[in-house]
Amino acid sequence: MKHQSRHPVDEKLPLGRLSALGLQHVLVMYAGAIAVPLIVGRALKLSPAEVTMLISADLFCCGLVTLIQSFGLGSWFGNRLPVMMGVTFAAVGPMVAIANAVSGVDGARAMFGAGIGAGLLAILIAPLMSRMLRFFPPVVTGTIILVIGVSLMRVGVGWAMGGQDSAAQTVDVARLATMVDDAKAAAAASAAAMPETVAVPALKLAGPIPMNPNPAYGALDDMAIAAFVLVVVLALVKYARGFVCNISILLGIVAGCSVAYAAGKMHFDKVGRANWFELVTPFAFGMPTFDIVMILTLAVVMVVVMIESAGMFLALSDMTGKKIDQAQLAAGLRTDALGTVIGGVFNTFPHTSFSQNVGLVAVTGVKSRWVCVAGGIIMIVLGMLPKMAALVEAIPQFVLGGAGLVMFGMVAAAGIRILSRVDFQNNRFNLYIVALSIGFGLIPLVAPRWAQQMSHNLHPLLESGILLTAVAAVALNLFFNGSRAVPAASHEEHGGIEHSVAQAGKA
Repeated sequence: MKHQSRHPVDEKLPLGRLSALGLQHVLVMYAGAIAVPLIVGRALKLSPAEVTMLISADLFCCGLVTLIQSFGLGSWFGNRLPVMMGVTFAAVGPMVAIANAVSGVDGARAMFGAGIGAGLLAILIAPLMSRMLRFFPPVVTGTIILVIGVSLMRVGVGWAMGGQDSAAQTVDVARLATMVDDAKAAAAASAAAMPETVAVPALKLAGPIPMNPNPAYGALDDMAIAAFVLVVVLALVKYARGFVCNISILLGIVAGCSVAYAAGKMHFDKVGRANWFELVTPFAFGMPTFDIVMILTLAVVMVVVMIESAGMFLALSDMTGKKIDQAQLAAGLRTDALGTVIGGVFNTFPHTSFSQNVGLVAVTGVKSRWVCVAGGIIMIVLGMLPKMAALVEAIPQFVLGGAGLVMFGMVAAAGIRILSRVDFQNNRFNLYIVALSIGFGLIPLVAPRWAQQMSHNLHPLLESGILLTAVAAVALNLFFNGSRAVPAASHEEHGGIEHSVAQAGKA
């Protein structure tokens, strides 16, 4: 009797390898995982102790929801793919708006209530979102994955540079104050020479606001360390074999940290001050409050999150060779929603699958979901051990930047690989689908303030290049190729994403 071989996604690795590979996933997502509670906590004007509580809760919930997604919880939750879950940046805008309206603990309770309400609504609509699977043939999924990788490159470059491009310059306060004083003097002199009936002229600066280059942005020594990490990773990928090759990103980060510490650029002050153990408790800020407008606002964000997550899951399906059907897609999207509910209960924010970790799967070639299960356990432990969390947080961003260029570029390359199998010769419309969808997706990257004249409520939708690409690609594919389902066999024979479109059409 022949036993069916186990799929690589379900392969259980030795404990030592699982731990190292899981830690690698945690290091890749850690900076993004703690960024949202830092941003929102400061917007809420919370105390340092309360912000620390937000970070611990965030790490704990990231680990818990990752376990549900990768390990599975019954047939309703978890797509059982190598997915790491984290707090979504798509919700930052609405949450900062809430913080501006209601600050302090009351604002936090309002956010948590909105998250619980939006998460419950998202659980209800997840099956509806999963029915869209038939509208994602390779020409659509390949384009989305390509733009995901390109969008993430901005994050990776920002890590290597020491921040996003907005941090490249700082205001020259001294020169600006002089210009303002000169403008006031000129306005006063002009007003004195005019009749009293004439309106006082407005202040007008003599030129643009003076800016100085930020010495911390694009520092040559920081970029040199990022380049060193990149070289280490590439050397390990080419010359190492087996397990060492699989943890090339982790070893590259460790090497970069060693150089950063020797150069005096990595400090452990926060590690010494952090507590050894701190239990994460539900409703630590008090019972959440529920506002229907806030709930509906975050519900719209959850729709964006689920569309982006669908693209991530399809990318992982292609990378791992594990076909994903409508039921699994719904279970994955439902877990996004459940994570948002859990986040509201445990004092944190809406969750999504982290695209950074999709690139890590492509780089290492390790497809086992048990690696992400191990990563989830590590995140839970970090959430309850502030001292260990502080140790990971001490890793400089520019060290992560060198690894980010490899990982995020691999995501884009995965999209190109899928598009290489699309029929462009016999179907010229596919060229237009790809060209215009990429164009729409790049709008927020090349013109970040392009929607400033539009309603602020639309910004979470319009500032996501991934969402714009998904909407454009699906709409253009419907326009040019129609709504007919693509046979599942066509995906398999092209080596693409092996999802069950037939089931989606029947449902």
